[in-house]
Amino acid sequence: MTSVPAPNGFAPYYSWIGAPATFNGTNSITGGDSSVENLNQWFTSGDQAYIIVASAMVVVMIPGLGFLYSGLARRKSALTMIWVCMASFSVITFQWYFWGYSLAFSAQGTSGFIGDLKHFGLMNTLGAPSPGSPLIPELLYSFYQLQFCATTAAIVAGAVAERGRVLPFMVFAFCWATPVYCPIACWAWNINGWGFKYGVMDYAGGGPVEIGSGLSALAYSLVLGKRQEKMMANFRPHNVSLIVLGTTFLWFGWLGFNGGSSFGANLRAVQACWNTNLTAMFAAASWTILDWRLARKWSMVGWCSGAISGLVAATPASGYCTAWGSVILGVVTGIVCNYSTKIKYWIRIDDAMDVFAEHGVAGMLGLIANALFGATYIIGLDGVNTGIITGGWIDHNWRQLYVQIAYICAATGWAFSISYLLAMGINHIPGLHLRASEEAELLGMDDDQLGEFAYDYVEVRRDYLAWTPTTDAPQKEDGIDMPQHERHGITQQKDMLMGKDPDGSSGDSSGEQHTGIEGDRHAAAYEEKEAHRNHG
Repeated sequence: MTSVPAPNGFAPYYSWIGAPATFNGTNSITGGDSSVENLNQWFTSGDQAYIIVASAMVVVMIPGLGFLYSGLARRKSALTMIWVCMASFSVITFQWYFWGYSLAFSAQGTSGFIGDLKHFGLMNTLGAPSPGSPLIPELLYSFYQLQFCATTAAIVAGAVAERGRVLPFMVFAFCWATPVYCPIACWAWNINGWGFKYGVMDYAGGGPVEIGSGLSALAYSLVLGKRQEKMMANFRPHNVSLIVLGTTFLWFGWLGFNGGSSFGANLRAVQACWNTNLTAMFAAASWTILDWRLARKWSMVGWCSGAISGLVAATPASGYCTAWGSVILGVVTGIVCNYSTKIKYWIRIDDAMDVFAEHGVAGMLGLIANALFGATYIIGLDGVNTGIITGGWIDHNWRQLYVQIAYICAATGWAFSISYLLAMGINHIPGLHLRASEEAELLGMDDDQLGEFAYDYVEVRRDYLAWTPTTDAPQKEDGIDMPQHERHGITQQKDMLMGKDPDGSSGDSSGEQHTGIEGDRHAAAYEEKEAHRNHG
């Protein structure tokens, strides 16, 4: 295999990496013609196998997010959180196949902002070297990148927690991927993207994945509104074991997320995995210690939160930073993200799953770390970028800091503003109102949206504080007759049984009562209100 001397005086780098076969004319525009040539000959089976496995690992992150969100939510909305994560995968798979990949990565799109439709429906996507690396073919690269977009949408799904309808979010997820995820991915990773040309260092998605999800979830939560505060007293995650399980799944998948972003089985992949673990472990320790100082108790939820924030910070940084820089990044991330969970109270947005604090803020920290701790020798470990990309301040590349900050500001502003406009627009479409009714929130999203439950598939009723038979006949309690409505421990449920609104007012035409409609009862109530208003 021939090598070409690098133009900047560094050690020689390989102009082509792959199986030792002569390049025999594959058309890079069409992806080659497998009827007359072997499209596998320019790629090693080891690199391809590694990225296929890494893709499968990233898929595991989606149910991991579902379990994490499910454990953090109340029991009556636990299954819904898993459902929105898994269902968003279906939506994004179609979007990415349809035009998402082309809009993000088409090399023929030269606007610098977004690609074109030359790869619509995976057209012209076969055996040509991928836009990300010559180590793997474009068909494999497109599949790997699908998992990134799908995981990002599943992260955003945390915004619907306990009060959002699932159908409007599916519509939002499809729409969101096109003007939010695809442009930011194009900026950072498309060879014609303005960020790529500007010199942005974003290894595995600090911009499109982490900032994109964190700010989009914040915008969706703003439009959705707060959960009912009278129902938030003594709120705690309902299942910490599920939180740990979800975190473990995420950790496993993240090694494919970050390790696979070297696009081959090489030393950069190994270093990325090392850096991922270092950042996550030190962030978990920092977060846990901060929580201990308040309660003098060791928090399992705190450890998981710190680990996830560290994994997020490692996403843009693990393929650029030194190992010791990753340690510093982990400590800083654990501390900063812990305090960032308070931001939602200052800005009065109910970010129920702390997506902004643990993804948005941590992603920004990882991107800044590249400017400080990025090293040329780490980047060159893949054998493709040896001597081509200069690191950050370690290598006296002082401009890298403002390059990274400019990219952070662009991704933050774009993700939040476009997501907010999308959510507002969908919210005004008849039948796609984002918010469930107050009655539905009280009953729980599992009952209202799914009709299935995480722990008890069939149940006589959904009142957790009164396990007496559902009968109108008075029940004896300590020898005293107890009317049915008095057996309920939640005031709003008593009101509902008496024909009143959950806020305590009497049931009349101005309030939302039981409609007798299974499933989306709130949708019927919403459209009925709209009809009265239009005719009134």
